[in-house]
Amino acid sequence: MPAEIERKFLVKGDAWRSLATGIAYCQGYIASSADRTVRVRVVGEQGFLTIKGSTVGITRAEFEYLVPLHDALELLSTLCDPPLIQKKRYTIAYAGLVWEVDEFEGDNQGLIVAEVELTDPHQAITLPDWIDREVSDDPRYFNANLAKHPFSRWEKGEAF
Repeated sequence: MPAEIERKFLVKGDAWRSLATGIAYCQGYIASSADRTVRVRVVGEQGFLTIKGSTVGITRAEFEYLVPLHDALELLSTLCDPPLIQKKRYTIAYAGLVWEVDEFEGDNQGLIVAEVELTDPHQAITLPDWIDREVSDDPRYFNANLAKHPFSRWEKGEAF
């Protein structure tokens, strides 16, 4: 079974910005619960449908499929609950790993998160200088939860 093993961190400063160019992402959730999510995503001119299982530690089952762009756009506009996740993703190679820095826009503007996918949950990593604290175990930072409880509302005391 395909698995995603991922650690997630907050980002500090702007040193990472000069290391890559951002690509626009738009994604929404058809279904989202503690044990599964079904996500639609548009990246540039490509559409994707992703199904993820429940997270155990930093690992979860993940199945991702390319879908026609028209279908992905239709799914985003008709089956996904608002607000959609809008972000720019920057892909940065560092110390033998690929880091994905997501700079959120829209209702999650102001949030910048870096993720790194691993081959083993216990894999040692070297953190770049622009990495702040780890949030892998904090469900508030899962994209599916950011769609339900946007970052912009955290300051206003929205319960999570």
